[in-house]
Amino acid sequence: MPAPMPIPAYDPDVVEHSVLDDVQGLSTGIVMCSLGLVLLTYLGFMTGQTAGAAVIISYLTGFSFGKVFFVINLPFYWIAVKRMGWEFTLKSLGCVTALSFCTDYMPLGFQIEHLNPLLGVFFFGTVTGIGLLAIFRHGGSLGGLGIVALYIQDNFGFRAGYVQLMVDAVLFVIAALIFPFTVVFYSLIGAVILNGLIAFNHRRDRYIAR
Repeated sequence: MPAPMPIPAYDPDVVEHSVLDDVQGLSTGIVMCSLGLVLLTYLGFMTGQTAGAAVIISYLTGFSFGKVFFVINLPFYWIAVKRMGWEFTLKSLGCVTALSFCTDYMPLGFQIEHLNPLLGVFFFGTVTGIGLLAIFRHGGSLGGLGIVALYIQDNFGFRAGYVQLMVDAVLFVIAALIFPFTVVFYSLIGAVILNGLIAFNHRRDRYIAR
């Protein structure tokens, strides 16, 4: 998943989110991201970042996406504490835990009889992108490699975006060696839609309330 942007410096003129604001915003984001990932895994496709690695591992091992996603995120919380602070880390831990639970159990509440692949990746990219925006704007994240990318940027000057692109490139190369071309092709479309939505909308000059 895309990395959250660093939290801007405190501005006394900015109205901060209340606890209730954060609860509803993070909850909405989790539900939307969970739905997007359920659609993606139903189609047998993948995405980038930590979620993409979790999808590949779940396909290869048979373990559920939710369980793999939760475990694969555990090493990143130490970096999150150092880089973003305890509030961000605890919100991210809560979001990852809730997402892991929802992606495993949400399919018990409905069934998908048919979903066109192109329409499915459009739904995934749009719904998950909006969900991530909600999570980012309420001070959380879905953990993982995005935090590492920010850490590398801060300590070594190598841009976080380039780190994420390199990781995604490796993941899709691995996917190309394992999965059919059509799976990788549709997965790339979904990843482009998701990252494009985040790039266009997650900007501090347009949204600065915390």
